[in-house]
Amino acid sequence: MTVPSSVTRLEAAINSHNAEDIAACFSIDYVSEVPQHPMRNFVGRETVERNWTGILARTPDLHARVLRTAIGGFEVWSEWEMEGSTADRSPTVIAGPVIWRTDTDGLVSWARFYLDPVTSDPTGLP
Repeated sequence: MTVPSSVTRLEAAINSHNAEDIAACFSIDYVSEVPQHPMRNFVGRETVERNWTGILARTPDLHARVLRTAIGGFEVWSEWEMEGSTADRSPTVIAGPVIWRTDTDGLVSWARFYLDPVTSDPTGLP
């Protein structure tokens, strides 16, 4: 199975460290859902760019890797790992699956993010 172009395009955009390139991977009316944190849900490409501008400012050396992908019907399932250092040089790793659909132009139009920070705390509680 080949990796869907929407996955490779987003991975490359994240690794370019350019929030505009990242936002260009999403449709204008993109819908983002974060089931564990519903207050983070939003609609719109502009919010993608604003969010990624902040993420890249906090973690300027962020590197994304797609570990696995699968296609189920109209959905693309992917497992991501992103790592880098914060401004104070603290290492950070975020990992988990993302499920999305693309529009007819191949842009991500809807996604459910299950990404969370990787911690060494066995309880996983703050």
